[in-house]
Amino acid sequence: MTSIDDAPGLAPKIFRFSDVDEFRSSIRGLNIEFTPFVRRIAAEQIVLQMPGCDVNVTRTFPRMLDGQLVANCTAIGFALDDLDVPIRFNGAQRDRAVVVIGSSGAAYNTIEEVQRQIAFLVFRPEITDRGWPETKLNFRIVETSVPALHRLRRVVAEVVAAASVPIDPAEVPLKASAMKESLLGAVDGAFENLVPARWTVRPNDERHFRTFQDIRALLSDDVAQPIYSEEIARKLGLSVRTLHDIVRRYRGMSLHRYLRLRRLWLVRKRLLAGADSVKAAALAFGFWHLSDFSKSYRDQFGESPSETLERGRKD
Repeated sequence: MTSIDDAPGLAPKIFRFSDVDEFRSSIRGLNIEFTPFVRRIAAEQIVLQMPGCDVNVTRTFPRMLDGQLVANCTAIGFALDDLDVPIRFNGAQRDRAVVVIGSSGAAYNTIEEVQRQIAFLVFRPEITDRGWPETKLNFRIVETSVPALHRLRRVVAEVVAAASVPIDPAEVPLKASAMKESLLGAVDGAFENLVPARWTVRPNDERHFRTFQDIRALLSDDVAQPIYSEEIARKLGLSVRTLHDIVRRYRGMSLHRYLRLRRLWLVRKRLLAGADSVKAAALAFGFWHLSDFSKSYRDQFGESPSETLERGRKD
């Protein structure tokens, strides 16, 4: 990981990551938990912090991510690129001009199958007086007009570029205030030009998202133990088929594949922390067939578990 953090005034901070093990989010107010689909990455975060507003531009990597806002803030997210592989957001995957919004504690889930360029605007305190879509438990996804999205993208690019130009410290408050107002105006435009879209009903359904969060919580209690679909379904009052459908919708894969991928990532983190042994780390997360585990681990991360452990002990 490298960073640029010595420029004066409004200059944004830039963080670059080439190793997924070193990646961490620098977005204030947003807590994330991710599982990578690759090991080698070329990720970058540009973080511009202003009074009452942060601008965050991230070049991501293939991953599964769960995020949640802290209290008393509002976040606006959107893609800065147009690719044929759309992001799966809260169980929906559409190649459209979309904007997502969440406030104070709202959560979301994404699947990013390829590298993307994403912007997040985080406003403090929470925005309540501009007529923006209301959110509660989960982030809300809306479809806006293409011109409105392009304007929002353009304003973000212009703000980041302008902030990179050194200025007199005395001018910082006025310039930051003016840039924040431009961002608010661009977001207003996006929400004033919403496109009626039936496909947004399901990802915005709070009941469905709460069920997914309940499943996620049960799976996270002790991911090392055997997971029985029938037992989880019974605890949640669901049918087994409904359980599997919800997991596939929000995770983009079967329950079995998701758990295996998640456990492999947790083993890796344990090895990098200097585990007692590869065997102990594997068993701690439910891998008893060590030769099968080693093959899956190498396929996923491009190195053997013992190589990871050796690096972890050196660090």
